[in-house]
Amino acid sequence: MNIKSVYTYAFALAVGLAAVAAQAADDSYLPFALASNDAGKIADKLDATKTALTTNGFTIAGEYAPFDGAHIIVVTNDELKKAAASHDRGGYVAAQRVALTELGGKVQVSYTNPFYMAKAYHIDSKLPQTTAALKTALGHVQGFGPAKGLTEKGLGKYHYTFGMEYFDEPLELATQGSHEKAVATIEKNLSAKTSGITQVYRIDIPGTNQTLFGVGMKSEGAKGNKYQDDKFIMSEIDFKPLRSTAHLPYEILVKDKEVEALHARFRIAINFPDLSMMGANSFMNIMPTPDAIKEALTKVAGGKAGGDF
Repeated sequence: MNIKSVYTYAFALAVGLAAVAAQAADDSYLPFALASNDAGKIADKLDATKTALTTNGFTIAGEYAPFDGAHIIVVTNDELKKAAASHDRGGYVAAQRVALTELGGKVQVSYTNPFYMAKAYHIDSKLPQTTAALKTALGHVQGFGPAKGLTEKGLGKYHYTFGMEYFDEPLELATQGSHEKAVATIEKNLSAKTSGITQVYRIDIPGTNQTLFGVGMKSEGAKGNKYQDDKFIMSEIDFKPLRSTAHLPYEILVKDKEVEALHARFRIAINFPDLSMMGANSFMNIMPTPDAIKEALTKVAGGKAGGDF
């Protein structure tokens, strides 16, 4: 690394640490960051966005276009993988999501807040290097998501409301004979588009028996279940002027020989904590979604679907 690169990296890291410190001062955090919102089309900005990410130390794990006007780039790096290895369910933090969303003749470039996601997934690291690298690669205009952010303590013990699931109450999808068999089963079923579910990415966590899959969810044709469909779900819950497209894609985590996913009542709510329970654009409109997601992902994992979800 030459001296210019050293100074550039040091400056970016300082920016990231300063941002974390500043946000900690008001003790409130938002799930997404807006990097830019300029005129154009996704096709005009996609290559430059990917180049900026890889130039700043990210590996692109996968890409996903869930519906017209939306494109998601999933990235990882060494800091994220190290954090993911810090506990036996930490794999979820290995992937950070960058979204390009067309709206009103402009393209919103946004990404998940690494600090927010780390605390939601019970990770001790504040991920300063990742935060700095995202800011350097893409920029930062503002945080966004709910009208009011969540505190660090609130993120660590988050659930939407009484009776709703916490981070440590995941969907238990299946148990296979080994980690290798679990991974192979999922890859086979994703390749076959079982239950309308497809693979977006796979990240293996070094030094662990954790493998994280990102999956796209679509209804299965005319007779499919719309309540598992990414486009339908987002049409109901993602309606603000700044779009939370980087909520997608959903994850499946293999830990040793067990396969799990975050419960939809946690996974959706942690990114949309101010979504109303009832009324227009509310959880009531996607009430069957948690069951639909569990049934579909259980089939992908090779588990026994059906029954009481």
